[in-house]
Amino acid sequence: MEPAKKLIIIDSNSVIHRAFHALPPLTTKSGEVVNAVYGFLLVFLKAIKEFRPDYIAACFDFPAPTFRHEKYKEYKAKRIKAPPELYSQIPKTKEVLGAFGVQVFEKEGFEADDLIGTIADLASKAGAETIILSGDTDNFQLINPRVKVYNLRKGVKDTVLYDENLVKEKYLGLEPRQLLDLRALRGDQSDNIPGVPGVGEKTATSLILEFGTLEAIYDNLALITSKVREKLAHNKEQAFLSKELAEIKKDVPIDFILERCGFGGYDRSTVQKALEKLEFYSLIPRL
Repeated sequence: MEPAKKLIIIDSNSVIHRAFHALPPLTTKSGEVVNAVYGFLLVFLKAIKEFRPDYIAACFDFPAPTFRHEKYKEYKAKRIKAPPELYSQIPKTKEVLGAFGVQVFEKEGFEADDLIGTIADLASKAGAETIILSGDTDNFQLINPRVKVYNLRKGVKDTVLYDENLVKEKYLGLEPRQLLDLRALRGDQSDNIPGVPGVGEKTATSLILEFGTLEAIYDNLALITSKVREKLAHNKEQAFLSKELAEIKKDVPIDFILERCGFGGYDRSTVQKALEKLEFYSLIPRL
């Protein structure tokens, strides 16, 4: 059998944010801050060298509220807004991706994670192996035999390729799909997902290992010790809302055709001009 074709999906906003905070504020001669684009490209080129992908797709958050904000107004409400120097680098990153011939996906009402989940699912059905390139762990729930996550553990150089076994090792036996139930119970401070107050990671993990899912936990409340049972009972609606907020969609209506995302036929001179414009001369030999 021929090995499966490989697709890299880039969680672009996540990688840009990680690069912006990991690198010093690099500027061009005209004073434009470009450290996030530079860091993004370091990760991008490293992943290409390591995985030799047949296809690449880059997903971005659309700058508008999502369906999650409609369900829960406090969603991500505690996040500190990033400085304009970061946001100004998103169009520059898209320009460089365009020079490489990488197709960009974004859709109003959805987050990049939802597009990633949808594309990974469609690519799996088309027989491709998917590697999600990301700076956070939210999309670990998408990991399965055909989907892995290439995670930026620290900065932009320390990377780990997570598969099902590595997730189970990191989360004390939980399957990737059960990480959704974990976020539903313990909540998620960065996204302001409430979870069940008083139920932390250790308690949530033990409950999921015993019963399997959030739904099964609530079906078996009578078997749970009184103190924890009381917390769960009083916050049932909030727990299920949290699961809904944390779940990555796999059915976003997007125009995705795997073959359109083919990678490798870019024009070197076009990419070189894009890198020279940003004064990334050190990256040109890596092409």
